[in-house]
Amino acid sequence: MDRTILHMDLDTFFVSVERKHDDRLRGKPVLVGGTGDRGVVAACSYETRTFGVHSGMPMKMARNLCPEAIVIKGEAGIYSKESKIVSEIISQTVPVFEKASIDEFYADLSGMDKFFNSFQIASDLRTRIKKESGLPISFGLSTSKVVSKVATGEAKPDNQRKVDAGTEKSFLAPMRVQKIPMVGEKTNKILYDMGVKYIKTIQEMPVEMMTQILGKNGTLLWNRANGLDNSPIVPFHERKSISNERTFGKDTGDIKRIREMLRAMGENLAYQLRTGDKLTSCVSVKIRYSDFNTVSKQVKIPYTSADHLLIPQIERLFDQLHNRRMMVRLVGVHFSDLVNGNYQINLFDDTEERLNLYMAMDYIRNRYGTDNRGNSILSWGTTIGIPNIASMGNPFNGEPPMIPAHRNA
Repeated sequence: MDRTILHMDLDTFFVSVERKHDDRLRGKPVLVGGTGDRGVVAACSYETRTFGVHSGMPMKMARNLCPEAIVIKGEAGIYSKESKIVSEIISQTVPVFEKASIDEFYADLSGMDKFFNSFQIASDLRTRIKKESGLPISFGLSTSKVVSKVATGEAKPDNQRKVDAGTEKSFLAPMRVQKIPMVGEKTNKILYDMGVKYIKTIQEMPVEMMTQILGKNGTLLWNRANGLDNSPIVPFHERKSISNERTFGKDTGDIKRIREMLRAMGENLAYQLRTGDKLTSCVSVKIRYSDFNTVSKQVKIPYTSADHLLIPQIERLFDQLHNRRMMVRLVGVHFSDLVNGNYQINLFDDTEERLNLYMAMDYIRNRYGTDNRGNSILSWGTTIGIPNIASMGNPFNGEPPMIPAHRNA
């Protein structure tokens, strides 16, 4: 039996959410992302793409290409809420689905053609999502995840496409190799230098040649070019680490400000650990200097999720790392080696009062810690003028981590 895999992608998601909440943005060129000189475009409306704008482009360049564009910083909280609405609709309709990112979903409809028409099911689901969420969405349907993803890209904007079993190769053949998921700039250059521009050329090459050139990735690329992909739907994503980092709007040598930033990150990440009943035993800190030289250092510690134990480790690592008389561009904090567990009182260092304090603080943040758009209002970051540094959701709910759009301090 052939598999039937559905891929759905919310069109220009961040832009669509902003338009949903502000009708005045409809039909106008919109850019969402970092608003400072170092900001990057997280999402751009189709109106801006005719000017050569694309996501991942420096915001300064995008503004020069499309001066009339409306630039919006965007808020992670509201995007997460809108994504959750769509996730719930999909979960009510299909037996198994995977949330690949905040705006991208896979579902396994294999075997459903025996009783229903899978393409009709997908079409009805798309109609329901558009009606109940108010957001445009496209989908591709085929026998594999990779072909369905490519089909979705061909269907956009706000449309749908099916690739019948047995037609995968002919569907992919005329497309440029960049259409294959996993082909980035480096791989594309290697293939281009070989004279390989279209997927059809890869299909005609021996798999051994691709393996010789690109190793295991060459084999994977050859399979994908031929529409061969057995990767399963993964309904749950186990988080193995959590992190936070910020790029300063201007390079800074203000050590007090940098330490405050690191403290705010540590506090938020520790709260996320407790929210998800997780403990960490590895703390790392990253610094990127103004010359883009990046250094990091980590330390192993007893398992914990307590601010008063984690934050001193972060500060100690920073003191050990920061040994150059150079301005700092970016700082980050990373917790890894995560295990399930609750914060346990330390018989030698902790008191019942301290444990009760953590419980009270977390209760207040859980109940009153966000505004109506999902942004943090109760955190160390807000007290020192760093809005939205905290993510109030549970990062261990099985959904993939959201990559906040190029956050700047």
